[in-house]
Amino acid sequence: MAGVVGIEDLRRTGAFALQTLAVAGGYYAAGRLGLLRDMVVEGAVFTPIWPPTGVAVACLLILGLRAWPGIALGVLLVIVHLTTLRPDVLGNLAGNTVAPVCAYLLLRRVGFRTDLSRLRDGLALVFLGALTSMLISSTVGVGMLVVTDRLDTDSFWPVWLAWWVGDAMGVLIVTPLLLLLHGARRPLPMARWKEAVGLAAIACVVVPVATRDEASLLFLAYPLLIWAALRFRLVGSMLCALFTSVMATLAATDGIGPFDGLTSIDVMIKLQAFNGTMAMIALLLSAVVTEQRNTRRSVERACQELVEILEHLTAGDTPHTRPPGDTDERGDRPGPP
Repeated sequence: MAGVVGIEDLRRTGAFALQTLAVAGGYYAAGRLGLLRDMVVEGAVFTPIWPPTGVAVACLLILGLRAWPGIALGVLLVIVHLTTLRPDVLGNLAGNTVAPVCAYLLLRRVGFRTDLSRLRDGLALVFLGALTSMLISSTVGVGMLVVTDRLDTDSFWPVWLAWWVGDAMGVLIVTPLLLLLHGARRPLPMARWKEAVGLAAIACVVVPVATRDEASLLFLAYPLLIWAALRFRLVGSMLCALFTSVMATLAATDGIGPFDGLTSIDVMIKLQAFNGTMAMIALLLSAVVTEQRNTRRSVERACQELVEILEHLTAGDTPHTRPPGDTDERGDRPGPP
């Protein structure tokens, strides 16, 4: 018996180690992806969208608190890739680990559902998971830069804003997509696939023009986003928002299209405002559509059950409501009471 218990403990330890490495690898890969495009604000480098925060929050929502060691290891790997290990790095390590954990705890406290089928789930992810929790990582990260004299005190707020919005954008865009992939059960019907291909083809034409034309046509992306949310709900709207945000980020870092001739701070404000608006519209609108559809299905199911109950009751009352002239099963006329 002791040998069996030891084997089970060894298996659990091995599974936990593999899970930790998988989470760390996903975090590190997302970090390398986010570092492909960066911007400089007040001498500090930041990424407009920081995907690792979305990966971290999604892992915690799917796996629970046991995922935090993998997140901490992933943060450490990204830091080692960027710079050498110093005592002040521990602050960034703690801030980037605690922020997703705080997001997870806040979302669990309000009864967050990972299928994002209710408007309250979308609102919770926006205001608790992204905007509130990411205050920790941005404040700690920029604060460490000021404390170590790598950033002037006067530059705190612009860099802090860029850091905060970048971390929040990772949660708003990446977390819903990972949760959807985890909960995917069935493919789209064939008719929807045709419409999806048409939407993707139009987006591949309209979005590059909207993000690279000097006439500042960013608003052309909103009808596509609404179409995706109404017809394909969360998966369609978030994929559309992700594609549009990536294209806008590429244009902003290249300084072309609507971002041509702007200062670094103006580019950051315009880009983050557009990306944040896209992500919130996609998340909240699709949540409203999904909630309405689920409500309608619940009402239809309740009506169907009510009809079945009434049919059952009517069938049960038939023998007691026969006309006086009818005969019974033996062909005899009913006798006097």
